[in-house]
Amino acid sequence: MGSPPGRGRSSRAYAFRAALPCLLLTALETGPAAAQSLTPDLFNPNRGGFAAPDTLPTRRTAGVPQAPSDAIPAPPDPNDDPRKSRETPAPSRIGQVPTYGLPAANGASSSGYDSLNRKRQQPKLYPGQPKPKKSAGPGSPVPPATPAAGLGPPRIAPPPSETANKAPVPPAMAGTVPGQPLRRRLKVDDDAFGAVGDYAGSFLIKGGLELSTGYDTNPARLQKPVGSPVYVVAPDLLVMSDWERHALVADLRGSFSGYTNNMPATIDGFASPSPVEINRPDFTGHVDGRFDVDRDLKLTSQFRLRLATDNPGSPNVQAGLQKYPVYATYGGTFGFDQTFNRFQVAAGATIDRTAYTDSKLTDGSTFSNDDRDFNQYGGVGRFSYELKPGLKPFVEIEGDNRVHDQAADRNGYFRDSTGGYAKVGSSFEFSRILTGEISVGYSARNYVDPRLSQLSGFLTSGSLIWNASGLTTVKFNTDTQIAETTIPGSSGVLVHTYAAEVDHDFRRWLTAVGKFTYGTYDYQGQNRNDKAYSIEGNLIYKLNRNVWIKGTLRHDILDSNQPGSSSQGTVVMLGVRLQN
Repeated sequence: MGSPPGRGRSSRAYAFRAALPCLLLTALETGPAAAQSLTPDLFNPNRGGFAAPDTLPTRRTAGVPQAPSDAIPAPPDPNDDPRKSRETPAPSRIGQVPTYGLPAANGASSSGYDSLNRKRQQPKLYPGQPKPKKSAGPGSPVPPATPAAGLGPPRIAPPPSETANKAPVPPAMAGTVPGQPLRRRLKVDDDAFGAVGDYAGSFLIKGGLELSTGYDTNPARLQKPVGSPVYVVAPDLLVMSDWERHALVADLRGSFSGYTNNMPATIDGFASPSPVEINRPDFTGHVDGRFDVDRDLKLTSQFRLRLATDNPGSPNVQAGLQKYPVYATYGGTFGFDQTFNRFQVAAGATIDRTAYTDSKLTDGSTFSNDDRDFNQYGGVGRFSYELKPGLKPFVEIEGDNRVHDQAADRNGYFRDSTGGYAKVGSSFEFSRILTGEISVGYSARNYVDPRLSQLSGFLTSGSLIWNASGLTTVKFNTDTQIAETTIPGSSGVLVHTYAAEVDHDFRRWLTAVGKFTYGTYDYQGQNRNDKAYSIEGNLIYKLNRNVWIKGTLRHDILDSNQPGSSSQGTVVMLGVRLQN
């Protein structure tokens, strides 16, 4: 039997398919065949291991940075120590974001254009080094051209002017040298036209002299005014120590008021209550010392001197005088100041003497004032507690004994006495806006003579400073004193004084000062009460720290319940102040 028809055709088709590829390979192979050589590259599993790096189709072109992962590792050196790889293992890259190439605007943050808009780094300068000048930008003037070499005389640079920008002070003076101790900083000078002063060793000395002249419509404070030109010479001296411990301060201020016209010796046929010569000296000075034993204990002392005359219009002035008698009150206080945490105790012993010169009468005779001379011995103590910074309430108690040189005065009264006062108050400081202290209390004095009643009354004492603004300052002062008198039957004079002052700076060199003073004089035992009013305005023009020009206008009123004792007067002054 023969094969089926379908199986024969299928066998011939398979034979043709197998012969066709062989015929094609035989036709395409034109060159001789060569066997492949065995090289080490055949066993290199890395990319590029079968071909040279320069002939790779995926090689990096010049100028394009390659990532570390694309770099072709170099074959290991057979001479290297294999232990090195174990000692310094390669850092792991697991979890790290690979960085390809350089970041944008790399190196342009310190100078030039930065596409990331980062803040430029400022150069670090050593102390005292001047800041570099900025380069000229668009719109800057063209710098002057300098002549080329050999085309004229050489150009000489102009010397720097006195107002040119100069380098700061040397580091040694600025206190910036490493290891150098800190320099003591100067105190802030609040007054741009105030006296600077001079140093004598460790003491700062400030002095001044005021010379003024003008006219007073009633210098003797008479009921019928009699005017006179007036001149005033007022020196002052302030000496302060500049020590880390202890302190010594001397404050001396005086004045002399001279009048060119004399007052009448008699008025309506009677001796005038005013002296003929009304020139008056006035001096107030004190020297304060503090010795710091330790942080909490300090020894304090004060020496004081007051030189003056009786006030014009006072009933203590004798009739028929040629000139005012001058009195001097001098003495001292010696005490201590002890601090127990917030509690503070200050106490001291006081001793003072008051002495009058003899009165010179118009007839050429003299009258002794020894009966007005007396010594005063006493003590004062203050107990304070600091509730919080800037608020310290206190209690102050004082007692004294007055002993006159003569047992009886000119009218036969024994004026030796004992007295004192007690007051409570507080000192405070609220953000430097309101500072000072204020107190109220009661004062009393008993006399040896039973005909003289007890002298007593309500007392106020204080000093406040309110900085209303940077240009305006308000001051308030009040004081109470018990003064001696020569009026027959009167125990003494209880004096209350209240003063308010407003300072305003229109400019730093132009200041206006307004003052108002109110005082009461209670002559106990004689039912005499005097009231004094004073309104004053000053305008100060400060040329510089050493020369000021000052104008003054003042009006004084004395209102008394005794007939013929009231008076008024106006004073106009213009002067200059010299200070250093």
